[in-house]
Amino acid sequence: MLSVPSTAAVDAPGTRREWHLLDNAQDVAATGMEPVGTLFCVHGNPTWSYLWRTLLAEATSPATLAAGGPWRVVAVDQLDMGFSERTGTFRRLADRITDLGDLSDALELSGPVVSVGHDWGGVISLGWATRHRELLAGVVLTNTAVHPAGFSLPPALKLALHPAVHSWGTTATPAFLSITHGLAQPALSDDVRAAFMAPYAHASRRSGVGNFVADIPATESHPSWAALDAVSTDISTLEVPVLMFWGPKDPVFSDRYLRDLLTRMPQADVHRFEGASHLVQEDRDIAVPTFAWLAQRVSARTTGETADRVQQDYVPMLSELDSRRTDTSVAVVDMLPDATASTSWTLSWAELARDVDDLAAGLRELGVRSGDRISLLVPPGIKLTTLIYACLRLGAIIVVADAGLGTSGLGRAIKGAGPDYLIGINKALAGARLYNWPGIKIAAEDFNASTASASKKLLNVSATIPELMANGRAQHLAGNRHAFTAPDPDSDAAVLFTSGSTGPAKGVVYTHRRLAAMRDTLKATYSLKAGTALVAGFAPFALLGPALGATTVTPDMDVTAPSTLTAQALANAAAAIDATVVFASPAALVNVVATAAGLSPAQRKALTAVELVLSAGAPLAEQLLHQVQELAPNAALHTPYGMTEALPVTDIDLAGISAAGAGNGVCVGTPVSGASVSIAPINDDGTVRPEPTTEAEVSGEILVRAPHVKARYDRLWITEQHSTSIDGWHRSGDIGHLDAEGRLWVEGRMEHILCTADGVRTPVAAEQAIELLGDVARAAVVGVGPAGTQSAVAIVETVPPVRSAGLAPASLAAAVRAAAKKTGLSLAAVVAIDAMPVDVRHNSKIDRAKLSRWAARMLSGGKPGRP
Repeated sequence: MLSVPSTAAVDAPGTRREWHLLDNAQDVAATGMEPVGTLFCVHGNPTWSYLWRTLLAEATSPATLAAGGPWRVVAVDQLDMGFSERTGTFRRLADRITDLGDLSDALELSGPVVSVGHDWGGVISLGWATRHRELLAGVVLTNTAVHPAGFSLPPALKLALHPAVHSWGTTATPAFLSITHGLAQPALSDDVRAAFMAPYAHASRRSGVGNFVADIPATESHPSWAALDAVSTDISTLEVPVLMFWGPKDPVFSDRYLRDLLTRMPQADVHRFEGASHLVQEDRDIAVPTFAWLAQRVSARTTGETADRVQQDYVPMLSELDSRRTDTSVAVVDMLPDATASTSWTLSWAELARDVDDLAAGLRELGVRSGDRISLLVPPGIKLTTLIYACLRLGAIIVVADAGLGTSGLGRAIKGAGPDYLIGINKALAGARLYNWPGIKIAAEDFNASTASASKKLLNVSATIPELMANGRAQHLAGNRHAFTAPDPDSDAAVLFTSGSTGPAKGVVYTHRRLAAMRDTLKATYSLKAGTALVAGFAPFALLGPALGATTVTPDMDVTAPSTLTAQALANAAAAIDATVVFASPAALVNVVATAAGLSPAQRKALTAVELVLSAGAPLAEQLLHQVQELAPNAALHTPYGMTEALPVTDIDLAGISAAGAGNGVCVGTPVSGASVSIAPINDDGTVRPEPTTEAEVSGEILVRAPHVKARYDRLWITEQHSTSIDGWHRSGDIGHLDAEGRLWVEGRMEHILCTADGVRTPVAAEQAIELLGDVARAAVVGVGPAGTQSAVAIVETVPPVRSAGLAPASLAAAVRAAAKKTGLSLAAVVAIDAMPVDVRHNSKIDRAKLSRWAARMLSGGKPGRP
């Protein structure tokens, strides 16, 4: 306990207060090292300093010492809370900020100090920070809020404040504590729950809990509103590093408060823990990443260390469009379905440039500014292309998440990105209203005139794209020239979400410079120049086409379901622009081949003019490529390897695939222009050594460097640190090796490796060998059992499909075992299944993690069911 003179307005002069705190000063002294600085930790309601116990433990750990030295951690129990004094006075927000200053003075804290806060302790810690700038070196926040953010109080707090509930729920009974502790994901253990309850065992000990709730400033008339407003305003002037850890399942401090904080502290690094809730430091490990962040952001800053930003040659994404403002030749084409044939919607380069500028002007008039995030829920085509280029013109950040993620996945992505605006088709706007997706709503199309007012109100729509386009056009027709400021090349341009096939979809941030580098890499690798005519059956290329100077056509298909591309639709699109290049996903090409019998002579002729076919997203069977070659006999067939974080990385053509032959994995060729590839060798336990190598036949995690690699992951700071933890290389999460000729072979995903008693094994070579069997459509080899003693199990999708999943017939099992054995892998079991679980976006990436769990249940005697 520490006796501290009080200067709070609520206390009489000369009053002293007894504070309980946790302080690791003795542990720091025992290291024999000077502390790097102090973490000043403030809990919220109804917790206490116990909340920060993992920070106290990690502050002097070997890893923290190795990263630069120990940190002192002072975790306080606020007055009337925890084991600190019960003062018998009602302490307002301003009093508590003053209290904290009194305590730091009594402790004689000297800089650097990093304030740490949770819940309403976050507001109080930030208030302390704004008053102690001379000490402040950084800020760490977990689920908290500094402002109502334009919303009414969350229902849980409204209930807690209700006169009929407040005293009973917060003070007379431990209900408020129990409910708060029950928010943990996963549930708290009995001993941890008991520890949190310990200071509040009796009603007499819970007055501070009730007063804390009563002091929530819900309206401007509340006595603490002015103090809250001052903190909310003043934190925007803090020029220190900020780290925010967030549990998005928090029913009180939801993502809307995170978005508000980021408008006030845009320098913040953020990590959202999907699935975590209000007690995020209980739900996830925040201690290790906190000290990693301190070493990187705070220690380096205080010692004057800085990172140099690599500069690349930069040509803005809109340069090609701007250079062709008077060009009346075709720029973009949409193939539209018709009852008897395909028709098209066409824009010239001049018309596209005009529409982009008019829409940008209309968006700006609505309030869109540089740096605003705009979620685009519009199918690929001319409208989406115009939208994206208008956003780039304004410096707004496009947020693109594929509808193939499904409603829940799409919702997680949109809420995680936190857009300021959301533009969508009616179906998307209905989902946004139903699931409370953030952003000012804009409709992609006009509504029926007779119902427009009601539709706008129902969907909470502020404007439509045709209205905004018309507003912008009226401006330039009136003689007002559209003037736009070019965005900083290193400012954010796009947040593109991954497919979600290997876990929750991640937002991948590209700056304008890196987006332009992707364009330049494609241009250099495939000689895509002005005059190229491109069929884009893969959404990203419909958007990159105009930046490449390519006339671009979007086929009649549902691009969120690639397998809807038919041979006829592909040929019609090619004929519309005399296409020379086709880009389609593997799933799309499978269906093109399957529907090729319906091609007319004219449609077949259109495909003979194609000079280049590109396909990426998943491995392609050589047999499929030969079938595609028959349809496009004059085309070079290339299968670039890449990922949302870097596309492309390597490239190989059909001849190269044939020359490489069979091997351990899929040969994906050599690095593309400007890219480098290396391998982080894999250990027997499945971990990797942080020692990049280009030595032949060494298997490990594939590492990538290139000007077009993503800038970072969005609001996933921990994930980003992992992805660049090996000497700045991007860790792809794929496992593979380089051969003697410098070609890269992909052997699977890191999470798909098998840690057997005989060492680490990768699945792809065995899967490829099994898929050569005539009655196997697809195969997946998964590990069952604990790491180090896993057994390899082959799961095969048969032709024709089996009626029910189960152990494969003896003859099929024997053939599968023999095929796998040739690759050096012994199988413990062979299971037949009617259809593989795949990610809906690609319709080709098998969910091996789900298969592994399912196989373990089935082989241990559980009901097979469906994986």
